[in-house]
Amino acid sequence: MNTDKNTIIGFVLLAGLFFMYFWYTNKQQTDLATYKKHFDDSVAMVKATAAKAAALQTPVKLDATSGTFVNTIDTVQEEFTYLENELVKVKFSNKGGQVAEVTLKKYTNYKKELVKLGDSSSLNYPINIGDNKTLQVNQILFPTKTITTGEKGAQKIEYTYTTPAGKTIRHQFTLEANKYNVEWNIQLEGADQLLTNQKLNLVWDVNAYQQERTSVYERQMSNICFSEGGEFDYISSNTSKVFEKPVQWVGLVQQFFTTTLMSKEGFATGNVNWERKVDSSNGLANLKSQLQTKVAGTNASIPLSLYYGPNDFAILKTQAPEMEQIVNLGRDLYSFVRPINKYILMPVFDFIAGFVKNFGWVVLWLTVFIRLVTSPLTYSSYLSSAKMKVLKPELDEIKKKLGDDQQGFAMEQMKLFREAGVNPLGGCIPALLQIPIFFALYSFFNSNISLRGQSFLWSQDLSSYDSIATLPFTIPSFGNHISLFTLTAVITSLLMSIYNMAMTPTQDNPALKYMPYIFPFVLLFIFNGLPSALTWYYTVSNVITLLMQLVIQKFIINHDKILAGIEVKRKTPKKKSNWQSKYEQLMETQKKVQALKDKTKK
Repeated sequence: MNTDKNTIIGFVLLAGLFFMYFWYTNKQQTDLATYKKHFDDSVAMVKATAAKAAALQTPVKLDATSGTFVNTIDTVQEEFTYLENELVKVKFSNKGGQVAEVTLKKYTNYKKELVKLGDSSSLNYPINIGDNKTLQVNQILFPTKTITTGEKGAQKIEYTYTTPAGKTIRHQFTLEANKYNVEWNIQLEGADQLLTNQKLNLVWDVNAYQQERTSVYERQMSNICFSEGGEFDYISSNTSKVFEKPVQWVGLVQQFFTTTLMSKEGFATGNVNWERKVDSSNGLANLKSQLQTKVAGTNASIPLSLYYGPNDFAILKTQAPEMEQIVNLGRDLYSFVRPINKYILMPVFDFIAGFVKNFGWVVLWLTVFIRLVTSPLTYSSYLSSAKMKVLKPELDEIKKKLGDDQQGFAMEQMKLFREAGVNPLGGCIPALLQIPIFFALYSFFNSNISLRGQSFLWSQDLSSYDSIATLPFTIPSFGNHISLFTLTAVITSLLMSIYNMAMTPTQDNPALKYMPYIFPFVLLFIFNGLPSALTWYYTVSNVITLLMQLVIQKFIINHDKILAGIEVKRKTPKKKSNWQSKYEQLMETQKKVQALKDKTKK
């Protein structure tokens, strides 16, 4: 790889795309203050509804003597029941007859405590209890509870409530073995009277709390995902979405965990409102969704499912159509890297992980694989660099002859390259090749839950940045820590720049001379907060690149043969390409214009 003008263009393009990507992913943070008011309005509306429901605190029953409704709160108290399997422990409450909290038994958070999902969330819908009175179901204390065991060890719990008008509501939950999802079936006996216009208006309010090292970065990775009309979509910077097609599922997604509500028959319509938290608490985001289901007949059954679990591609794929796209392998402007991740990097990573148990070494061997696959293109770049080095004395001679005539030098340089059969763009290949690979790996390492909590060398978690020192202050765009893997990535990038400068024809333009040193400095700010798996990859990739350059330049490429080949090509008749002809015409025109300007000044 050489550092001629075209290579610098490649580096500038790479740096520009880096900044554009991180600007895009951080943009939503600056939008929070603008759209927070919209969410606050919806919260105020919900609080007003809750206050109205509280005035009708349940449970209630019909007094046979007086014919009026009386409160039975003194006879029924809130109580919790637990079901668990190998993966989760689910806490149920008879208040609303719903899931109160789910503990993931195989994952811990930044406090080294087991991850909890679904706490402080609620599922609610209004019911008609008779005598023109309406209650919210999450205010009802279900008086009857039944626990049974089904086939293959499936555990079941059923909450039953009978209204004063004699209509029955049953909430049936099933937790199967080795499953993260809880099946929820709503049975309504007398649905035509319990529901207004026979529509179940379900309100799902769920919160997400910090699980990773830094809540700021985890908030940035959080978003709302859903399937509308059988197609996956998500919202990140927007705060609301009105569904125009049937909805299969809606989920509040954190960096590595998801809380998702699924309907097996689909919700007919609905909307979602959400916000990222902006305070210093461990709260990440809140989702409030209103989903409507049409119910037919007197007795109705509404099958739903709740997923509380990891963002594991293989597991999510079994839950619902398109649900595996919750794992961000590339979206929007960077959707072009999704096939690279899905069909190349992920299978190779999983294959290597089947043999190598430490994920730091898995990343190393993945890097080796990537370098081997891209080696043919890299070799052509090194060959171009070697040819440029052979031509360096002649270029120096031309430069000495023409002096400050930059346009004349450019024309003579192009002529020399054409005669020698040198591709001046060859040196750009490695820099440009890193763009899709870097963005693919950025998405892959940020969303790969198998890296979470995996230690390697001094890094305690490959899915997050490694830190060897904490600063007493915060540097904008850098943070309050120093990542050692970031330093190794930057140092090896700098070594590559120094080596390439030695292989490059003389550059008198100061901007071109110092750009290779500026680029590693830019990486220092970009990489310091990124997953250590990514900065470790970049370090290994740079080391391999340096070794390949040394081996190819010293032992594989024969400079005498290259020089002899150049002499042969010079004697071969050349036909100019259209691009070369137009470029030379442009240079000639600019030269004449400059000569005219110089003559006018005299």
